[in-house]
Amino acid sequence: MKSYKPYTKSRRQMTTVSFNKHLTVSEPHKALTGGFRRGSGRNNAGRVSVRHKGGGHKRSFRDVDFGYTKIVPAKVETVEYDPNRSGFIGLLLYKDGERRYALLPQSVKVGSTIETAENAPANPGNRLMLKNAPIGAFVYNVEIKPGQGGKLGRSAGVHIEVIARDQGYVDLKMPSSEVRKVLETCWATLGEVSNDEHHLRTIGKAGRSRWLGIRPTVRGTAMNPVDHPHGGGEGRQGRGLRRAKSAWGKPTGKGQKTRRPKKYSNHLIVSRRKVGKRGQVQ
Repeated sequence: MKSYKPYTKSRRQMTTVSFNKHLTVSEPHKALTGGFRRGSGRNNAGRVSVRHKGGGHKRSFRDVDFGYTKIVPAKVETVEYDPNRSGFIGLLLYKDGERRYALLPQSVKVGSTIETAENAPANPGNRLMLKNAPIGAFVYNVEIKPGQGGKLGRSAGVHIEVIARDQGYVDLKMPSSEVRKVLETCWATLGEVSNDEHHLRTIGKAGRSRWLGIRPTVRGTAMNPVDHPHGGGEGRQGRGLRRAKSAWGKPTGKGQKTRRPKKYSNHLIVSRRKVGKRGQVQ
């Protein structure tokens, strides 16, 4: 991690990842970049549908291949920063000359070879079917449906553990401690996502959050009753409710369950994630 000389109060606490130790180039591959519309929390009518989002620095979109559809060996040419995700990406040069971006694991460096095959060797960065992944292996960028492309385990430093295999399904232990079944014909990449120091960074000041596109959060107790169920009262008050609520009256926080009882994927969950202080993953 990189710290700074405290020439301002906010700078004293601010820390960032030391990109110089990991990245090899400063500019992206132009053929795989383009413009895109940022998720500013607005719907098609322009109204706020997700609070605390908007603004932020302008970004270029990197066309990352989460599906690894080419069954051809590739060599890692660069390790690059992507402003749209927390993990590092790498430019892969395939044997047929095509270049694509991919999400890199921790131990893969420039010059490493990455293979995509149904039963590829169990090396970090290789992509294979879950039915051929060793029990106890760490994987990331896991498919939920075969051929759909990786959806699970894509944040910096995370991994999913393969813990069992039975009747056409593989049991995976998620970073949240949830255990769920996924079809064994789904694909996954071996290893852990790069940039594992990401969670150690300290934002340091409000302005840096605004650069990231994060707008301020106002406590419900500081609002009026018309704006929030926790609002109102003379001076500082408790929320006056047994359980915390969102601005729309739905249960929130404090380990309360908010998942729909009839959600379509409930039958695939072997063990629910642990919530609250006792259930935090160390």
